[in-house]
Amino acid sequence: MKAVPYDFKAIEKRWRQRWEDERLFRADSKAPGKPFYCLVMYPYPSGDLHVGHGKNYFIGDVIARYRMMCGCHVLHPMGWDAFGLPAENAAINQGADPERFTYDNIGKMKRQLTEWSLGYDWDREIATCHPGYYRWNQWIFTQLIKQGLAYQKEAPVNWCPSCNTVLANEQVIDGRCERDNTLVEQRMLRQWFIKTTAFAQRLLDGLDRLDGWPDAVKEQQRHWIGRSDGALIRFSIAGGEDEIEVFTTRPDTLWGATFMVLAPEHPLVDELTTGDRRAEVEAYVAQAKRKSALDRQADAGEKTGVFTGGYAVNPATGENIPVWIADYVLMGYGTGAIMAVPAHDQRDFEFARKFDLPVVVVIEDPNNPIDADAMTEAVPQVGVLVRSGPIDGLAPAAAIPAAIAWLEEQGRGAGEVQYRIHDWLVSRQRYWGTPIPVIHCAKCGSLPVPDDQLPVLLPKGVDFTPTGKSPLASVKEFVKTTCPGCGGPAERETDTLDTFTDSSWYFFRYLSPRDEEKLVDPAEAKHWFPIDQYIGGIEHARGHLLYCRFLTMFLHDLGLSPVDEPVEKLFTQGMICKVAYRCEEHKWLHESEVNLGDDPTCKHCGRPVTAKVYKMSKTKKNVTSPVEHLDEVGVDASRLYTLFIGPPEIDAEWNDDAVRGPFKFLQRLWDSAHAGADLVKAYRQGAASGDRELRRKTHQTIEAVTEDLESFGFNTAIARLMELGNLIREKGDDPAVGEALWNATFLLAPFAPHMAEELHALFGGQGSLFKASWPEADASVAAVDEVEIPVQVNGKLRAKVRVPASASPDEIKAAAKADGKVVDYLDGADVVKEIVVPGRLVNFVVKKR
Repeated sequence: MKAVPYDFKAIEKRWRQRWEDERLFRADSKAPGKPFYCLVMYPYPSGDLHVGHGKNYFIGDVIARYRMMCGCHVLHPMGWDAFGLPAENAAINQGADPERFTYDNIGKMKRQLTEWSLGYDWDREIATCHPGYYRWNQWIFTQLIKQGLAYQKEAPVNWCPSCNTVLANEQVIDGRCERDNTLVEQRMLRQWFIKTTAFAQRLLDGLDRLDGWPDAVKEQQRHWIGRSDGALIRFSIAGGEDEIEVFTTRPDTLWGATFMVLAPEHPLVDELTTGDRRAEVEAYVAQAKRKSALDRQADAGEKTGVFTGGYAVNPATGENIPVWIADYVLMGYGTGAIMAVPAHDQRDFEFARKFDLPVVVVIEDPNNPIDADAMTEAVPQVGVLVRSGPIDGLAPAAAIPAAIAWLEEQGRGAGEVQYRIHDWLVSRQRYWGTPIPVIHCAKCGSLPVPDDQLPVLLPKGVDFTPTGKSPLASVKEFVKTTCPGCGGPAERETDTLDTFTDSSWYFFRYLSPRDEEKLVDPAEAKHWFPIDQYIGGIEHARGHLLYCRFLTMFLHDLGLSPVDEPVEKLFTQGMICKVAYRCEEHKWLHESEVNLGDDPTCKHCGRPVTAKVYKMSKTKKNVTSPVEHLDEVGVDASRLYTLFIGPPEIDAEWNDDAVRGPFKFLQRLWDSAHAGADLVKAYRQGAASGDRELRRKTHQTIEAVTEDLESFGFNTAIARLMELGNLIREKGDDPAVGEALWNATFLLAPFAPHMAEELHALFGGQGSLFKASWPEADASVAAVDEVEIPVQVNGKLRAKVRVPASASPDEIKAAAKADGKVVDYLDGADVVKEIVVPGRLVNFVVKKR
């Protein structure tokens, strides 16, 4: 038979058009079958995709296609996280308009996603920069205001001097801006916040119901929310009327508090500071403002601080204790003040020793008293309370509630729960974002824009060069407006919303993308929610994945969401990585700029270059464009390779040459299919027959690939298909080849859809394979007749024997002892122990006579 060439380009073009003509991926809530909402995190439209981007999208596409074949009607949408700093900064660098820049990039990326044959419902496409989308972003914000969950206040904020805007705590990683790694500064600004703290306990409790989420994500969120049970204690200012509030998880140690420390920004610093201390205090405050939060919180390094000259009254002892300021205390955490118990806290102890402050031990073993003057470090809080008045003699577990009760009786404090999480800072002093829908009136205050005046459109032709001030403030025709309360002159808010607000509810808008009357149709929401499978990076654990849970709870409270948790199952994929090269003189180099070898050098200057594997990044010049591989081996091979190079949840290194391996597999399968097409047709018309080994392998592969798809074991599923392909080639024209090829076509379909559709049609299949049913294994055929058992003598392999799969331990032992090689090792020896692990091994422990 003459070989049929594998023209993958023609095949891909044909089936892409066929799927589009048949509207295969258009979701319909009225379609029969179980609904399945499959969602991948939507991308920022940065321009060109590289192969590293494909991993996330391929995973989602495999799951969507597999679920279609399992009889589900699938919603698999796509859109664009289109507002934000990257587009604005790129537009500044290129002298372009951010709107045009963004939509041009959307066009490029949509073409690339289409070339990857990703099965999206493009009728539901959204872009967060479109007024039809951000109108509802604004509407959500006005509802938050009306519910008391959005507010404006002056507060210390994270300021990125590179981005010229504030950042939420979740956008600061190790003291640096998550976007460009710039060291973050602290500033006092009036900003808008969303009160996520009001949902802290709900967010914490909800994690216990997320059985389909990775433990690592849930643990990150638990830590970030950070519940602490303790007490809020009020310290009077000696000689003053104000009080200093302190939250502590150890109120039982109050009797050992010998001084207090305030954040340099604390509002009572000025009142507490005496005239003789003012110059030194003000100098220290100014110095602290120049340091990053990361540097201020670092445990290492010399402790610094300044005495204010003021005193507070310890409510337990009645003694005046000095009040200091130190930059390791931050105003944005707790109350911005701590009671220092140096005997039992190492940081407080180091501070006390440096500045010669008192140390009082209040917890110790009565049989081993501690000399405070001789201490060289803080002592563990083990033993019972001492020198602690009404709670003396109690162990800490009993002393903590007793101390809280005492504080409440004395009117000096109360039990309280606090959380590490802070309210979500959403103001941004940049142009390319959703205008905050608020009007400021001198008479009425700050009012949300009425619903019938939404959207507040982002004005065009604005000078958006970053200055640290909101660009919209310079647009008089935007700023000047009428108060919706009194009808008098008023001004619009000029900050824009952080792009994370856009992405925290976008999955609702996919359900009703063109509805101008409501954010989401309740019937659609009830049909599709919760999201059955969400796919994205673990780096979003404490940002997007937390925010989307919060806003879903809020929309649930408004009656718009049928669920209060948006995602049933979450999968966090690893990154695609590749070697990057760096020269001391010329920085990051493309591979073409490097003299490769054992000791690579820069082609520009001859200097040695370092080679290290990093996540694919345009900055590091280690990206691979999909174009070259699509031209050379096609989409199916590229998809197979991306999913084959390792478990999808971990990072994997890309090798440009290795992509040819999956292509060769597809080419061999293509040849086998054309050679065995008549065998397939014969199999479909009659009873299955032929080689027992191949039939067993076929049904074992159906079982295994199905299990792999359910557990995201894509790499092992592809490996199993390759093994089956090899056995098909080995069996030639045996009748069992027909059964194997027919089923292999279905199993291949989620991974290499074009090839699978083409073979399905070749074998006489009608319509799209993705409207057909997923194959089911015949357990009786898949069952193993015989198994090969290793036989060890004293732990060393000496033989292998074949026994029936149902053989008992005694039958296995008998077969092992009958093997000629084993007989030689047992002859002349005493068998001390016989170990049989059915299906796995036999081990004889012997001792020479």
